[in-house]
Amino acid sequence: MPLTFDDLLIRARALTRDGRRAVLGIAGSPGSGKTTLAEHLVRALDEAGAPRVAHVPMDGFHLADVELDRLGRRDRKGAPDTFDAAGYAALLRRLREEEGGEQGIVYAPGFERTLEQPLAGAVPVPPDARLIVTEGNYLLLGTGAWARVRAQLDEVWFCELDEEERVRRLVARHEEFGKGHEEAVTWVHRSDRPNAELVAATRDRADLVVPVTAMPRVDPAT
Repeated sequence: MPLTFDDLLIRARALTRDGRRAVLGIAGSPGSGKTTLAEHLVRALDEAGAPRVAHVPMDGFHLADVELDRLGRRDRKGAPDTFDAAGYAALLRRLREEEGGEQGIVYAPGFERTLEQPLAGAVPVPPDARLIVTEGNYLLLGTGAWARVRAQLDEVWFCELDEEERVRRLVARHEEFGKGHEEAVTWVHRSDRPNAELVAATRDRADLVVPVTAMPRVDPAT
């Protein structure tokens, strides 16, 4: 039987079966639909009533443009070294170890796509959240500070999508957030493609590969 979205819900719910807080990672290349999958999972689990779920995207750890300019990496925005990987790993560790309780809410950074900038303290993680869903490109990368991330994740799922469709969605997303068509196509092929190839090489480290048949319907902005 092919994997379905309902199967994913059951598997996600099982991560918290012993009552402890669990962290589920969703990885994939840019435009593969990992954000949409994470959002649908969180919504469906919340509607079911248990466990309490929080969504903490990796994108909040983008370096700000002013810092990318200082480092000379602005034209490579989205590459592994344009994120605060150590800060991301540290937050995941904090979420696992504090488990809410007397520590109260833990605040994570978010990312404003219109501004293309991270926003500090934008994502509250309540103390009763039993499942943290985090998603991003480099969850399975084994180099540098990224290598610390995998150890903080109970499972990592990898979103797999036909390459032509992935590129189409990615171009549409860049257009939606302000780029002209030619600029969007150039950015995808110059900047996003090398990142996608790097992410694709981590596929075999995932606990589960999620086929497109199990994915919720994805729009271009995901």
